[in-house]
Amino acid sequence: MINFPSVGPWYSTEEAAEKMDLTPGHISRQCKNGEIKSVKVGNSYLISEDVVKRLPYKEFNPDELAHHYRLKLHLAVERYGYQLQILGILSPGDEASMVYAKTLQRACTFVGIKFDLVEFDLDSFSDRINQANEDPSIHGIFVFYPIFQDDRDKEIKDMVSPQKDIEGLSSYWSSKLFSNERYIDREERKKAVLPCTPLGVLKTLIYVEHLEENTSQPFKDKKITIFNRSDVVGMPLAHMLKNDGATVYSFDVDGGVVMQSNKKETAISREEALSQSDIIVTGVPSRAFEKVRGDEIRENSTCLNFSFVANFEESAKL
Repeated sequence: MINFPSVGPWYSTEEAAEKMDLTPGHISRQCKNGEIKSVKVGNSYLISEDVVKRLPYKEFNPDELAHHYRLKLHLAVERYGYQLQILGILSPGDEASMVYAKTLQRACTFVGIKFDLVEFDLDSFSDRINQANEDPSIHGIFVFYPIFQDDRDKEIKDMVSPQKDIEGLSSYWSSKLFSNERYIDREERKKAVLPCTPLGVLKTLIYVEHLEENTSQPFKDKKITIFNRSDVVGMPLAHMLKNDGATVYSFDVDGGVVMQSNKKETAISREEALSQSDIIVTGVPSRAFEKVRGDEIRENSTCLNFSFVANFEESAKL
């Protein structure tokens, strides 16, 4: 005979799942792990009414983290008396890139870096980059992609001098990343340049996951799914996380592969990857993408989307 606690009424896993907008599998796992109040009856559970409600989720606001790094850089510029100048180049009429560029310009102004923003006709891009490479007053070049939206964009990345490529997108810096070469000098005083957007994602994940930043393997034993394998963000991010100890499941339109240090890449399904992942990162700029649902992911997974298109269903928050 089962002695039920006085709190009630009670719901079956199916009834609780319907009310909480979750799957019965989610509810059963939470009951088994003791995360919600329940009573086991045979192979199932009964859940108390006072917990049959939408579960809270934690939503991260990046403003605090961004301010931390802006202040840190501002103090460094001030302390060492740097007078740095960056040239930002974008194609004319690109409104999305202009919004991004203006935001970056304001951030540079805050930390004490001069940021000149220019638009050039497509025919003059190569000449302007070559001029900037030779100009000693310009310390860094930032190109707002896409420019031509074809293979010519890859050529532009290698037109920028590695010494002025602050985005880290040239083949010189990419080769360092893919081979996990973290320094460019024997004394290990000069770090290799990493792509800025993937680095921002990585720093955010370290902060949210409360990981140790000053170590070579902050993501050791973490399993991470990434839906984006672009040359600008997804692929560099996958290599950065792999180099930092993670098992990475990298996806594009052709499917998923498992990436681990010193191991050959193998295929993996979306279902298998998501069910194992501690962290899920998405950056698919298409509304045709099948959004990640709550019933596909593990409990307490960290989810981050860097696309302007929502890549997660609302149920992923529950």
